[in-house]
Amino acid sequence: MEPFKVLPRWDDLTEPFWTGGERGELLIARCGDCGHYTHPPLPRCPACLSDAMAPTAVSGRGTVQTFTLNVREWNPTYTHPYVIAVVSLEEQADLRLVTNVVGCDPLDVYIGMPVRVAFEPQGNAWLPMFEPDEGEERLHAASVPEHREPPRVSRTEARRERLAIVSGIGQSEVGRRLGRPALALTVDACLAAIADAGLTRDDIDGLASYPGIIEGATDFSGPGLPEVQDALRLELSWHRSGRDGAAQFSAIIDAVAAVAMGFARHVLVYRTVTESSAQGSGGRSGIGLPSGGGSGKRIRMGGDLQWTLPFGAYSAANWAAWYAQRVMHEHGLTREQLAQIPLTARANAARNPAAVYRDPMTLDDYLDVRMISTPLCLYDCDVPVDGATAFVISHRDHAGNLPRPAVRFEAVGTALMGRPYWQHWDDFTSMAARDAGRHLWTRTELTPADVDVAELYDGFSILTLLWLEALAFCGPGEGGAFIEGGKRIALDGELPVNTHGGQLSAGRTHGFGFLHEAVTQLRGDAGERQVAGAEVAVAAAGGGPLAGALLLVRER
Repeated sequence: MEPFKVLPRWDDLTEPFWTGGERGELLIARCGDCGHYTHPPLPRCPACLSDAMAPTAVSGRGTVQTFTLNVREWNPTYTHPYVIAVVSLEEQADLRLVTNVVGCDPLDVYIGMPVRVAFEPQGNAWLPMFEPDEGEERLHAASVPEHREPPRVSRTEARRERLAIVSGIGQSEVGRRLGRPALALTVDACLAAIADAGLTRDDIDGLASYPGIIEGATDFSGPGLPEVQDALRLELSWHRSGRDGAAQFSAIIDAVAAVAMGFARHVLVYRTVTESSAQGSGGRSGIGLPSGGGSGKRIRMGGDLQWTLPFGAYSAANWAAWYAQRVMHEHGLTREQLAQIPLTARANAARNPAAVYRDPMTLDDYLDVRMISTPLCLYDCDVPVDGATAFVISHRDHAGNLPRPAVRFEAVGTALMGRPYWQHWDDFTSMAARDAGRHLWTRTELTPADVDVAELYDGFSILTLLWLEALAFCGPGEGGAFIEGGKRIALDGELPVNTHGGQLSAGRTHGFGFLHEAVTQLRGDAGERQVAGAEVAVAAAGGGPLAGALLLVRER
């Protein structure tokens, strides 16, 4: 790949931030009425809703709140490794920028480091970089803001998710570089789920998918609803797809709501990825990167990604690493502790004939493998695969017709109280999982102690650890101690986690594999990896500002 540069594509609102550096000014939107600073800039002040917003020069002095040393060569334009940091400005504790720390040895960067702005011209943009500054450390301690509590539903009949069950599950072949069309994989999974539910396609009257078609990224999004409806010749009374919502489980939760409200009786939900074949023989690609690059080429990126890609934060691995770094700083998490998540996943995958990676892994293997974005190594990152997973979500009164035990939705967690960005989340030692987890437990009389199996999203190992805390299996900051040694989360431990191998070893089916495994466990169909007597399971999906959680019970 030849060198290229990703630059911001700005509009009237964002242009001052990207061009102020030409005059040596870091311009941040500020409210003329209440004085609140806002980044990215907004047309109205989020604090007082005034429209008296104007770009205002700030001091340019700040503090490194978290950072990662990116080792993976996403783009040859950059000298590797390089630091991708989140810096808070001294004017306001929650005023943060994604940036690069320059002017020093990357190994000398630390959390709490005082820095000052140093602009780098790129095309007609002036990128605000930061370099070491003299002065006292100005670290803003992680804290949980006082968000409002999700409402607790007291009337059992109001918890309408209990009207829905998972009546059928299905999965296509899952593997590396299968080379099969996404639609073929999808149809395989859908037909398997329909048959598993004891239905025919004529019974299906609802269809849902995550994330819907994404132009230019069909390997990630899979086929759209029209393709699947047409391929199966479905007659629908309800259908939807889309990216926004409770992470990958948004389509599942929407299907539950549709069944509970009577819009449909049997909803088919699918998720398909062909990311492994799309990679070919090359490595994992970064977000927003061109195929092949081009000498001197500049790519313009608008929207949310304009705030991260110009600084080389091309991967969610970089964003997740910010959190892992801060958890290590705040709570003393060690790499040896974090290793227990991929080590447990690999041990469980050895008992799963469908898992991609089943060979044994040792702690030494984990510690010796190459870094991707500190402190995350290769084994902290999930494995892209090709495959499709499908479910049939039905009304509870269909339970008596099933050939297998029904699995009922006991509660869902969908709350989002913080800012919906990785770099602007209020606490770098938690994620949106915190809010979804709290919400989940307001909708049930069950408690974390009742859970027999936990299938927790592991796009990166740190996400699983933060889900353990968010779902109250341990206290905030106690995740490292909880997983130390791996005994508690092992298949025979007090809380078996990711019993199929998770996405770290079984393959990145992008969230849906966790629900598939939870249902398999509650049915008692998991074979060598079956958790004895499993009757309650939690499945969680998402990382950063996206999260959704499901509590499931085996119908009696």
